[in-house]
Amino acid sequence: MIVIDASSLARYILLEPGWERIEEFIRGNDLASLEYALVEVSNALWKHCVLYSRIDREEFERRSQALDLMRSVLFLENPFEYLSQAREIACEERITVYDALYIAQALKYGKLATSDEKQGKTAEKLGVEVTYL
Repeated sequence: MIVIDASSLARYILLEPGWERIEEFIRGNDLASLEYALVEVSNALWKHCVLYSRIDREEFERRSQALDLMRSVLFLENPFEYLSQAREIACEERITVYDALYIAQALKYGKLATSDEKQGKTAEKLGVEVTYL
């Protein structure tokens, strides 16, 4: 099982450069993430629609539906299971609790897939095998 974070899921759903590699990665691996990742990616979609006007409302809805389908290919866990450990990691490593949640989950499984270099480097420092997407 490999933990995939919201940065990679957002990149995939938003069809940002490199999204094809993420699609191949998703199809070829057993993946876990946090339930909260769907909220984070939904917020990224909202930003692209409302703040940046990069996608229209119809495209927002289409991509939201694609995101909802991710529930069938990801093993989603409750972030509260990792919150205490994430707070500790966040303070020790000077990263956000959001990022630390994925690292805490990855410590359980030993692997993390991310598009966030700082988060990946922190995870590696803590002994997690990281795939950069």
